[in-house]
Amino acid sequence: MKRSTRWTALLLAGAMSLSLAACGGGDTQSSGAPAGSGDGSSPAIYRTLYSSEVETMNYLTTTTLNNLVIPANVVDTLIEYDRYGVVQPSLAESWEHSEDYTQWTFHIRQGVKWVDSTGAEVAEVTAQDWVDAAHYILDARNGSSSEYNWEVAQVTNASNYYNYTAYLLALETATDGTDENGNPVKLDEEGNVIEEVAEVTVDDIGVQATDTYTLVFTLDAPCSYFLSMLCWSAFMPVNGDFLAQCGDSFGTNAENLLYCGPFILSSFKPQEERVMTKNASYWDKDNVFIDEIRETYNAEAATLSTTMYLQGEVDYAEVSSNLLDSLLNDYSDQIHPSRLNVDYSYWYLFNFDANFDAEYEPENWTIAVNNENFRQSIMHGLDRVNALQVYDSEDPEALVSNTITPLSFASASKDYAYYGGLDKYTDGDTFNADQALECKAKAMEELSAEGCTFPVKVYMRYNPSTTNWAEECQLVEQQLENLLGTDYIDVIVEAGPDTAFLSAVRRTGDYGLMKCNWGADYSDASAFVVDPFAPDSTYSFIFASEDPETQGYYQQYLDLVSKGLAATDEEERYELIAEAECVLLDHAFVIPIHTSTRTYAFSKLNVFEGQYAAFGFATQRYKGQHLMDKSMGMEEFETAYQTWLEEREAALAAAAQ
Repeated sequence: MKRSTRWTALLLAGAMSLSLAACGGGDTQSSGAPAGSGDGSSPAIYRTLYSSEVETMNYLTTTTLNNLVIPANVVDTLIEYDRYGVVQPSLAESWEHSEDYTQWTFHIRQGVKWVDSTGAEVAEVTAQDWVDAAHYILDARNGSSSEYNWEVAQVTNASNYYNYTAYLLALETATDGTDENGNPVKLDEEGNVIEEVAEVTVDDIGVQATDTYTLVFTLDAPCSYFLSMLCWSAFMPVNGDFLAQCGDSFGTNAENLLYCGPFILSSFKPQEERVMTKNASYWDKDNVFIDEIRETYNAEAATLSTTMYLQGEVDYAEVSSNLLDSLLNDYSDQIHPSRLNVDYSYWYLFNFDANFDAEYEPENWTIAVNNENFRQSIMHGLDRVNALQVYDSEDPEALVSNTITPLSFASASKDYAYYGGLDKYTDGDTFNADQALECKAKAMEELSAEGCTFPVKVYMRYNPSTTNWAEECQLVEQQLENLLGTDYIDVIVEAGPDTAFLSAVRRTGDYGLMKCNWGADYSDASAFVVDPFAPDSTYSFIFASEDPETQGYYQQYLDLVSKGLAATDEEERYELIAEAECVLLDHAFVIPIHTSTRTYAFSKLNVFEGQYAAFGFATQRYKGQHLMDKSMGMEEFETAYQTWLEEREAALAAAAQ
């Protein structure tokens, strides 16, 4: 990442009664022993293990959920969600929008303080904090992954400013050259001509602090779902002066962050521990019931946490699927599942731009993958319930998702999953052994005529650090080969690196068929269907196909997406986006398999007290939850779940009035 932008505004340290905290490299220790039941008689300390360290806590640049769990609990957003998923005021006390949803005005809560890692007050939270965050995120020189959220919302000049700063960034390493006509040009590192971009300044961006406590967003097109985008890192605030002081060190440790959320990161020792303590200056501290969250690093957390829970050393432990049946026999009164979660969608994706070693026959794969009957044979041959046993041996069918956009995620006059012909998938099952074999026979005849050889090597990759992914791939390999025959396919399962897996495997196209995912950042029909399959996405290799038929179907998808995004009528928008999703499913470009997997665990937290939304990071927040004496059991959880579902339906209906 390039060095962060230095803000042109004068530092106010000399004029403020409380000067800005200096960015440091040390660590503040936490104190206190694990204790407390959450009833107020002693500190409520929630203890857990973690096995995956964060790469950065700079929430202005990262969009990886693991990196955002700490920021989500230490920095508030404009709005938040209650435990039923209803929008509530947070750092914005109130807001209003223009009749056409192109201007949104937020009135910032007065008196909220930024504090440092010791809890000392540093500055007041003001509207300018969102403006400063926007200027940083939208400057391509800072390497943020959040620009696309601003593009989706169509904030005025957000993309134009980003493109202009990307142009400036390219010029930093440009060389002089000439075009085909002999005119002088600037060339990038690959020898391509750098096209000049019109200057855009930060003042041109459609986010303004019209006074100390008034923040205004101006959009180029109506965005009725804009509120749902705000509980995510792309729209978090930052104190610009502190950010400028920290530069590249912002978010690298506890001292290089400021806090305005329910907790403070009081200790951060990579691969050792991280401790969040209750923020005594928090504006809503009466609704924070945990005094300390103590997370201890352990690379073997997945296997050790259950034993440590039963020994009273931690307050949360996931139960692996291979231990679930035996532990339920003895601890069904303490183990419970998570509720079904639709914030992530998982699907098997075919790669049309094979970039793997010759031993896996990428040329042969390219012929096969462009044949629709070949793809359909895999789609109809994949027994998803069988594959999902590795995640939930009790009820794998509950995890199955038949569409890319999960059922119950978004709705207009009806659930999105029933628009545009999606109902045939929503209420059906793509697994059909007879149909798979019919498609196999057709594919073999068609592919043989094209020079394809059999068996086709299906190169399947997985991340070894992801729990149960290897086991899932092995089940898929066995099941597909048993059904379709090893005369037809040879599924080759191979582990990728456990670090930088996305950049090494998915983004380079080093696979043939692989499970991918997408998490929604906002509530709209387009959230799951547009970005992951766009031509510039690292997920979508469909666009790279040179096969005319494949390209024709992909163009149908793109045309429908374009019409859907331009539609101002919600019903029309949902219908067109759903039709676009149908193209991907009808021609077996994508095979949906499940939403976020349900886990079974011992947990002394009541998940139904926590904030809820099927997008953003609401469910990662500890605010509102109490530490209980013991974990819920299976029956207790199911009763509480049904009560929550009923109460949520009533709460959403009331909010819609």
